[in-house]
Amino acid sequence: MPEIRTLEELQLICRRVRRHIIEMTGAAGSGHPGGSLSAVEILVTLFFSVMRHDPRNPRWEDRDRFILSKGHGCPALYAVLAEAGYTPVDQLKTLRKLGSIYQGHPDRRFIPALEASTGSLGQGLSIGLGMALAARLDGKSYRTYVVLGDGESQEGQIWEAAMFAAFHKVDNLVAIVDYNKAQLDGFIKDVMELEPFAAKWQGFGWHVIELDGHDIPSLQRAFTEAETIKSRPTVVIAHTVKGKGVSFMENVPKWHGIAPTPEEVELALKELA
Repeated sequence: MPEIRTLEELQLICRRVRRHIIEMTGAAGSGHPGGSLSAVEILVTLFFSVMRHDPRNPRWEDRDRFILSKGHGCPALYAVLAEAGYTPVDQLKTLRKLGSIYQGHPDRRFIPALEASTGSLGQGLSIGLGMALAARLDGKSYRTYVVLGDGESQEGQIWEAAMFAAFHKVDNLVAIVDYNKAQLDGFIKDVMELEPFAAKWQGFGWHVIELDGHDIPSLQRAFTEAETIKSRPTVVIAHTVKGKGVSFMENVPKWHGIAPTPEEVELALKELA
């Protein structure tokens, strides 16, 4: 089980993770800072407060599984893995460099602790569903958590997996949607509206929890609640802010896929000091 940490400790980890994201994408000159920053509290809560896992034994058979379906948000995942002790912190700035373990999308060939190579959007929920079903078949108690993007949720494969998971009552599966309302080409509402989003998941047979995705206690309560739900999967719709923590990035769609300049890195790090 994860070490018990106070809210203040978890918030400090979030701040360090955000600094890593800015430094990594700035050093790479490319990447996806906006959607990485929006997912920080979700990932930190899972890895440091909720999931059963062991950095000293990454392939522990009874570990909880985690899939970052929105693989372009990997700067957040890499920073969390490094802070948790899975990978070296001092190599984070090699993001997207030739030969780096920190590739542009999560790749198990470089980081064996990853459960899957991801980033082809729409596929992660299906992967997580397979892992959750494997736990059932093997009589294991581990749970599977999948972080989805909101733009990604416009894809049909997400809803095929959602339908299958509810029909087969896969209650050890939790999807978390990083609902920051923006994607590569603009705001979700202008590209392809998802609303009524919660009603869609409910209509597919899922237990739905909506919350502020930057509120760690709310996330902790949601994951605890999900464990009590039987005979259906749970989705956490986490309302977040694209670029959270850096004033000039917040709610600005262009930061989906461009890196900060050296001057912008300096400004961002001052805000995150």
